[in-house]
Amino acid sequence: MAQLVTGSPAPDFTLKDCYDNTVSLGDLRGKKVVLYFYTSSGGGN
Repeated sequence: MAQLVTGSPAPDFTLKDCYDNTVSLGDLRGKKVVLYFYTSSGGGN
């Protein structure tokens, strides 16, 4: 895996949005993007 460097472009990736549409980070080039990742710690895992 490549090392990330502060100030360099983020690597492109693709995820599903909350409406089940596929969205690629590259499709949003030039727009402001906020990424919010979370995890739930329930269920005894």
